[in-house]
Amino acid sequence: MAAIARLAPAKVNLFLHVGPLEADGYHPLASLVAFADVGDRLTVERAERLSLTVTGPFAEALDGEGDNLVLRAVRALGAAAGIGELGLAITLDKHLPVSAGLGGGSSDAGAALKLARDALGLPFDDAALAGIAAGIGADGPMCLHARAAWAKGRGDVLTFEGRLPPLPALLVNPGVPSSTGAVYRGFDAKPSGRADRPAPPADWGAASVIDWLAARRNDLQAPAVALAPAIGEALSVTAALPGVRLTRMSGSGATVFALFDTTAAARAAGEILGGDRPDWWVRPTVLR
Repeated sequence: MAAIARLAPAKVNLFLHVGPLEADGYHPLASLVAFADVGDRLTVERAERLSLTVTGPFAEALDGEGDNLVLRAVRALGAAAGIGELGLAITLDKHLPVSAGLGGGSSDAGAALKLARDALGLPFDDAALAGIAAGIGADGPMCLHARAAWAKGRGDVLTFEGRLPPLPALLVNPGVPSSTGAVYRGFDAKPSGRADRPAPPADWGAASVIDWLAARRNDLQAPAVALAPAIGEALSVTAALPGVRLTRMSGSGATVFALFDTTAAARAAGEILGGDRPDWWVRPTVLR
């Protein structure tokens, strides 16, 4: 069969409320998650054995990860299907920065699961694949579905949200990694959040949703900025761009997102910032 391909979209936490560490070693979360129209791209074709080739501008950041999330997910699918070795050649074209708060690895794994299922004709629906993805990480199910959703628990209890309007946005990464573990340890040193889920917006128009989001927060933003001041610089520089309605960090960082009223405004701001900071990763997008 011919090769098949799929986008692994960037995940953005529009807000992220985090509670104190619990006895089971996890933090309870509440979030509203959206997905961008930019991301990595995976291609799969039948082959004699399972292999993974990584290309793209951020391929080097994955050097040495011989058993990354893509391979772990596909091997877990093979085990669930009772297949010892899946004969698939997988190519990951890596366009999202690594350790960036965009769920890149989990999104790659989710796309790989769907592609592997389709390439091999396996009898697994998306709900079954989400169960496999959950074994890879807490972000696995949400990134497998890649749909706007409310998330709670460890981030794995999902309620899909079909009312979220398209939100023109700019994604900005200042070129520094942000360690999720280190950020959570910084949060634990001064726990100041709670995993409260707010009532949804009364009006789901884009302008009203942005106003509603402005009253929310990312409880990991302060500890992430303390560990990586470049994130704070990205927040302040991005917030000063023309037309910005809201600026916030996604996940545990280091990527910042800004919301705009129009896609034209987001693109124009991206051109300005890209010219001023050519070493930063800057991408206009639409969050859905």
